Amino acid sequence: VIARVGVDGALYKAMEFVGPALAEMSMEARMTMTNMAIEAGAKNGIIGFDEQTKQYLDEHLKDKKDYTVFESDEGAEYVSTEEFDCSEIEPMVALPHLPSGGVPIGECAGRAMDQAYIGSCTNGRIEDLRIAAKILKGKTPAIRTIVVPATPVIWKQAKDEGLFDIFYDAGCVIAAPTCGACLGGFMGVLAAGEKCVSTTNRNFVGRMGHPKSEVYLASPATAAASAIEGKLTDPRRYI
Repeated sequence: VIARVGVDGALYKAMEFVGPALAEMSMEARMTMTNMAIEAGAKNGIIGFDEQTKQYLDEHLKDKKDYTVFESDEGAEYVSTEEFDCSEIEPMVALPHLPSGGVPIGECAGRAMDQAYIGSCTNGRIEDLRIAAKILKGKTPAIRTIVVPATPVIWKQAKDEGLFDIFYDAGCVIAAPTCGACLGGFMGVLAAGEKCVSTTNRNFVGRMGHPKSEVYLASPATAAASAIEGKLTDPRRYI
């Protein structure tokens, strides 16, 4: 989406996502989409309330059953609309140094990486970690691979499910649930010339470390597959 509209394509606007593909997406996947809305300049990202939303709220708001559901007005007018055929979308990678640099994995596969970073508020939820663990199970990454769960709750759940055992056996580094290297904080900060395939949300110059490093934004599946091969890799061969 951002590859089409640009990093200022929704500047100071709201982005609403609709369509049949959303019914097939988990709440975690929806959260990734809305999390990335700000990278198009939007003030917020919105997905309409449905049965899956209700189920999620009922599970997570056990002590609060009363909430207000907001919906778009019937016949509402939009500044612009963009349509995507999700059946034709390949795994995407955002090339340095903007989230709008998205290209299909086929156009960049084979580029050597120095690090894989799996986590962040964008792609560090339990579903993301399960996907990465499924691909990494029984494999040994060819490059430095760091796993950072998004929250303490997710960290504990991943540990309880045995995902940490898979990451540990693969030789990954498992970090505490923080922003970590996403903003150049710690644990995976890049040196000059290093390239990282990352599941984070921003790949600006110097975002994860040295101004001469490079960040390639990708899904947890792509990051895990790329970690195994040490280069940008189409994850579909591992799924």
